[in-house]
Amino acid sequence: MRIAILMTNTDESDFAHRWPRDGEKFPAMMRRVRPGWAFVVCPVKDGVFPETLEGIDGVMITGSPASVNSGAEWVARLEALVREIVAAGIPLFGACFGHQVIATALGGRVGPNPDGWVFGQVEAEFTDGRKMPIYSSHSEQVLRLPEGAEVIATGPGCPVAGFVIGDGVMTTQYHPEMEPDFVAALIEELAEELGPEITARARASLGTPPDMAGTAEWIARFLEKKQVDAA
Repeated sequence: MRIAILMTNTDESDFAHRWPRDGEKFPAMMRRVRPGWAFVVCPVKDGVFPETLEGIDGVMITGSPASVNSGAEWVARLEALVREIVAAGIPLFGACFGHQVIATALGGRVGPNPDGWVFGQVEAEFTDGRKMPIYSSHSEQVLRLPEGAEVIATGPGCPVAGFVIGDGVMTTQYHPEMEPDFVAALIEELAEELGPEITARARASLGTPPDMAGTAEWIARFLEKKQVDAA
């Protein structure tokens, strides 16, 4: 499998540069369960987009502190690419910003969380009864689904914590790629912006770390499903 990582994280702070970038985090997560996969990283937030979709078996769109409603040219260009990927039938997964930009690209709407920031570890509840501990960091969320989308998960203050469209699109509002040490450090880095109440709640949420391998397996099975079905 050859997977394109569309990197959207615009954080260029000193803090961000002390940690692996999303172009490293997402492949590292997936290699826990699919060590043989190859990855092509495109920092679309810098205007670097795939020259072609030929030879790409799946696409992952990362998270970002940027807003899908920013009006930035690269966001509009990414929305157009999302529509191209979907039309080409290439499996597409989005996390956080990726989840949101897939929604807006296909006719949905994103806006501020009614209750403000959701930060730290939460438990996503799936419509099939599963529960998944996972890290969150978002102040916006999907408020209206694209046509044909089906909610697959909800979370605290987040009615659309994930959706699918057929067997070609799957998303999560959360951050499956984040490691426990990074999340703990990020909470402290953003404590002033988050405020004392949200910061305290986020710190208290960091119990047993999420099962990153289990989450990666869930994503991997989605990305490879069409190849398995074709075989």
